[in-house]
Amino acid sequence: MSSFILRRGLIVGLLLATASLAPVRAEEPAKASAAGAETTVTAFAAASLTNAFEDVAKAYAAKGEKTQVKFSFAASSALAKQLEAGAPANIFASADLKWMDYTDGKGLTLPATRATVLGNALVLVAPADKAKPVTITKGMDIDALLGANGRIATGLVDSVPVGVYAKTAFTNLGVWDKVAPRIVGSESVRAALALVERGEVPFGVVYATDAAVAKNVKVVAVFPADSHPPVEYPFALVKGQDTPAAKSFFAFLQGPEAKEIYKKYGFTVK
Repeated sequence: MSSFILRRGLIVGLLLATASLAPVRAEEPAKASAAGAETTVTAFAAASLTNAFEDVAKAYAAKGEKTQVKFSFAASSALAKQLEAGAPANIFASADLKWMDYTDGKGLTLPATRATVLGNALVLVAPADKAKPVTITKGMDIDALLGANGRIATGLVDSVPVGVYAKTAFTNLGVWDKVAPRIVGSESVRAALALVERGEVPFGVVYATDAAVAKNVKVVAVFPADSHPPVEYPFALVKGQDTPAAKSFFAFLQGPEAKEIYKKYGFTVK
């Protein structure tokens, strides 16, 4: 009997000990998760900002900031749609006003935090080994430029900002009807640039900053400033995701150190 009582006492004791430990194990991951969420910032940013934003994040970390910064780079149109679908992000940096207006209109971003931070130029590029200067003028001879089968890569002309700028520019130059059948639309400016880098198309319409970081590509012409709206980059915090960490990094994105990095990559700073 005494051995039975002893065994029963041991079993009950073990059960009580296990029960007392369970809440601790359940709470600790929850606390870690909450802490991680507070110190992680996700920025949705136009593809053309890739190199500059990555350098800005390194500069931010070098200051001793513990925040982990994550990026999703793509066309502004795709990112805006992802935000609308509920994708989590703290910051949205668009390559045009249209898609920031869209997220503002949907109540996804905070208009009070919106700031137009950067500008860029629209350029025509070609593979470096075949690059020759091109003069862009009203009524320019597209057939002479492209030959019988030549194409021009850019973003999708109805949604991706660089493609929208390109379509507007060619329309204002009076040559869109000639250009339209020759366009190879891509999902982002970097995808269009890659087609030119690989020599798959003889020309591409991209931003000056993308051309500057590309391999085997040269700028052959700059589109006249009056042929398209200014290329502008508005930034904003995402509604409901404006954590202290997000606000801190958002401020750094607009600060003097970040602006020096943007200038290095060829952006104009507002």
